[in-house]
Amino acid sequence: MNKETWATGLKIAQTWDVSSKENSIVVYSISFQPTSINREKAFAYVQSHPGNMLIEHTECGAKLVEMGFESSKTLSKDEIMMIWSEASRRFIAAASGNVTAFVDGADPRSVFRTVELPNILQNQKIKTINGIDKFLFAKQWEK
Repeated sequence: MNKETWATGLKIAQTWDVSSKENSIVVYSISFQPTSINREKAFAYVQSHPGNMLIEHTECGAKLVEMGFESSKTLSKDEIMMIWSEASRRFIAAASGNVTAFVDGADPRSVFRTVELPNILQNQKIKTINGIDKFLFAKQWEK
């Protein structure tokens, strides 16, 4: 994967469809974690709860996965994270209702903590995370 492909990926993250139905989005955090258990739980949840979706199920996310942006031998983790951060920011901005989150042990540097959670808190259409008031849910990471 080269820099031109990265630029194309960033453009996709900035412009392709990330829409979802109310109460349908599922997020997870695996950045800087030793396992991908949160991702596995999120995928299992979506599989057993029809109508729910991960960013990978949007037009934008599916294209990024198809292009190899889940991991890369030629791009840094930071470059990949930048693309997913932009797509995630837009995914959250388009969401409403409840967000289901698999974020146990979310690292302060993770996409969830740096991009998704702040945008969830700013999005007036999102009311809850895992059925809990979003601001109350976020208190677990306050210092």
